[in-house]
Amino acid sequence: MTSVFARLLMLVCQAAGRAATCCVDRENAPWWRVLGHDRVGATLDRDAKIEMRPLIVPTASTRLPWPRTAGGAGRGQSARHIWLVPLLVVCGQLALAGPAHAVNEKKPKPVEAAANVPTAFELQLLYSDRTWLWKDGAAYFGQTGRPLRAWTSAPDSASVAEGRWLVTNDGKMCMEVAWRSKSYKGKQQRTCYGHRIKDGAIEQRKEPNGEWYSFKRAPEDPSDEYRKFEAGDTKGAQFEETRKLIDAKN
Repeated sequence: MTSVFARLLMLVCQAAGRAATCCVDRENAPWWRVLGHDRVGATLDRDAKIEMRPLIVPTASTRLPWPRTAGGAGRGQSARHIWLVPLLVVCGQLALAGPAHAVNEKKPKPVEAAANVPTAFELQLLYSDRTWLWKDGAAYFGQTGRPLRAWTSAPDSASVAEGRWLVTNDGKMCMEVAWRSKSYKGKQQRTCYGHRIKDGAIEQRKEPNGEWYSFKRAPEDPSDEYRKFEAGDTKGAQFEETRKLIDAKN
């Protein structure tokens, strides 16, 4: 947009310059020399006396000069002023609009505030030495070395996973485990859950694009996901039972 305003300004001001030149008596020095703005670099002698003759403005119909009567010079100057005023107004408006628009473009956009997330230490306190109960299984988050054991016992699809868990300072808890069942043995994969603090409560979602839901509030709410956490390895026996069943078939 700034370049468009600059081009319009150049064209209009060039037109204004040509109009002003047509209105000057060419037998005398141009008006810009009288003002000390000679385009060829000439300078004025301050002691020199410059005599200007009345401007001659051609009429639109006959192209003849105004009659040189007592009031002729006044009419010529008035016609020149009437001709130049609209052009100068347009030049001024474009000159002001261009810089104003450039300032608006350079004005920095407001930066969204960074989300408040739990630290790695805070997440460790939430998960360490706890069992997360699922619909058809559970996962235990160990302490030393952060071992992770998980199992599911859905009909005809029992599986177990072993690996480790970790936490980050950007609010994520990740599980790095390899799942296996009677029919397959998978490779180690990472699954992460994001956490954020909103209105004094902790929310959780499955990364990267899951929906946020309530994880832990104070006081706790029955709908909090953290209500599904139990202290200690409360489902260790079920994990061992499922693991032996799967290993025996392989």
